[in-house]
Amino acid sequence: MSSDSRKAFWLALWGPVLAAGIVLAIAIILLAMGREPICKCGYVKLWHGVVMSSENSQHVSDWYTPSHIIHGFFFYGLFWLVGKKWPFALRLCLALVIEGAWEIFENTDFIINRYREATISLDYYGDSVINSVSDVIAMAIGFYAASRLPVWVTIILALAMELLVGVAIRDNLALNIIMLIYPLDAIKAWQGGG
Repeated sequence: MSSDSRKAFWLALWGPVLAAGIVLAIAIILLAMGREPICKCGYVKLWHGVVMSSENSQHVSDWYTPSHIIHGFFFYGLFWLVGKKWPFALRLCLALVIEGAWEIFENTDFIINRYREATISLDYYGDSVINSVSDVIAMAIGFYAASRLPVWVTIILALAMELLVGVAIRDNLALNIIMLIYPLDAIKAWQGGG
C-alpha cells in the first residue's frame, strides 16, 4: 500500500470520528459558555416555525436551518476551489471547524446584542446547544449534498431556500448578513411588517 493510499485509508477511517469530535467539542464549548442545553421551555421539538418567540433558535430546526445548509454549499465550493485535491473528510472537518466557530461567536454577548440592536430579533437571547449542534449538522448535510449534486442544482436550491425563507419570515441568510454588517432602516421596517 502506497503512502498516499495509507493516508487516504486512515483519513477515511478517522474522518467521521474527527468530525464527531469537532461537533462534540463545539457542544462542550457552548455549554461552558453558559448556553442552555435545550429550550428553557423544557422540551425539544424537531421544528419550531414561530420566529417572533422565545423558542426561536431553541429547538432542532427552524426557519434559519436552510441558511446553515447554504453555508455547507458555500464551504464545499470554497474548499473545492482552494483544496480540490484534499480528501473530502479533511475539507468537511475544516468546514465543521468554521461553522462551529461561527456558532460559538454567534452566541457571544457581542453578536447577541448586535442581533437585538440591528434586527427585529428583540427577544433573541442566543441559541440552545441543541440548536447550534443541529445548525452545524445542517451545514454538514449541505456540504455533502453539494459534493453530490451538479453545481447548477446546488445554486438553484440555495436561491430557492433564500426565496422561500425570505417570503415566509422576511429574513434569510443574505438579509441576516446585511443586517449584521450594515443595518438598513428600510430592511428593518420591512422585516417588522412595515
